[in-house]
Amino acid sequence: MSQLARVVGLPGAVLMGLGSIVGTGVFVSLGLAAGIAGPAVVVAVALAALVATCNGLSSAQLAAAYPVSGGTYEYGYRTLHPALGFTAGWMFLCAKSASAATAALGLAGYALGDDGAARTALAAGTVVAVTLLVAGGVRRSNAVNAVIVSITLAALVALVAAGLPEIDRANFAGLGDVAPRDLLHATALMFVAFTGYGRIATLGEEVRDPARTIPRAIIVTLVVTALLYIAVAAVAVGLIGAARLGEITRATAAPLEAVALRSAVPDVRWLIAVGAITAMLGVLLNLVLGLSRVALAMARRGDLPGGLAAVSGDSPRRAVLFVGLGIAALTLIGSVEATWSFSAFTVLVYYAITNLAALRLPPEHRRFPRAVAVAGLGSCLGLAFWVEPRIWLTGGALIAAGLLWQAAISRSRRGTAGPR
Repeated sequence: MSQLARVVGLPGAVLMGLGSIVGTGVFVSLGLAAGIAGPAVVVAVALAALVATCNGLSSAQLAAAYPVSGGTYEYGYRTLHPALGFTAGWMFLCAKSASAATAALGLAGYALGDDGAARTALAAGTVVAVTLLVAGGVRRSNAVNAVIVSITLAALVALVAAGLPEIDRANFAGLGDVAPRDLLHATALMFVAFTGYGRIATLGEEVRDPARTIPRAIIVTLVVTALLYIAVAAVAVGLIGAARLGEITRATAAPLEAVALRSAVPDVRWLIAVGAITAMLGVLLNLVLGLSRVALAMARRGDLPGGLAAVSGDSPRRAVLFVGLGIAALTLIGSVEATWSFSAFTVLVYYAITNLAALRLPPEHRRFPRAVAVAGLGSCLGLAFWVEPRIWLTGGALIAAGLLWQAAISRSRRGTAGPR
């Protein structure tokens, strides 16, 4: 079996995590959550960060114990049951393909500012370009990602600095009046915005000294993004109000440009537009990286066609092209709200399995108290069903379809092997 080279150190792993997280969540889904929870979106961001921290610590200790490509797909197989391992991999492919499509549509929204066919076409074309870049290998992808992350962070820090002097406290009136259901729904949507740290774990086979590097990279990534997201959420609501933030997001998928226009330095909107585009590119790039590695792991076990397990140099090119095609197809939906809500449910199921696997770790591999995984498991299962019923019904149907697919493949393999 072809193995991928260990070429990613701690700085590269942190940049990979930041590139995966700082993007769609802050530039697009923040507005979706604000439209649901009102000014309490700031609370939803903080709650989502806490849930993400529990899940991140579970992912970190699992990745240190099993430093292979595939993330929770592999952990589920090794510590739980093949059906749960497959479900994790299947949910990851579904969830993160939807997230990647959202990132591409968000990029096109900031670039074009309209909601029509042109935005969808640009989104699909961007997916194709990023897929070809990632197919060239992780070294090239990491170099591009470092530049992307630097521009994105600079843009968001500039927005916070320019917006703080203009915050109107009246926009936070009624912060404590949010209905619990709306707060939990917004928290579920914002949780997805933090889950890019999982990309560090899914590339475990390519990280140097994974037992030390992966946990450190995940923790640093989560701390930086939690502080940044809370600051941006507070500025965005304080400048234009939560209701307006939600309306603009649904109309253009580019809410932070409107926020920048109300800041003390309106011209910062140009930097925000550039930062948003680079952020979406970073998310898309890292998602294609992570998705292709899960597809690679699933192909190795026979849960996807075996041809996807081929490795050329430092890239599983067939797996990269496979996931790129799927993401491009999803961009044709054209709705960031639909793709992000679907992603919320499926990724919560994925991380519920992550925490369940962490509870099964033997004592010698456990780095954090079992209470961390219990809290993560309960939070994921609880939040998963606060999205719209049509979303979790669709997600449940996809889980069932995936398990039927796995059962059919298993029967086919047994039939090919013949009697012993």
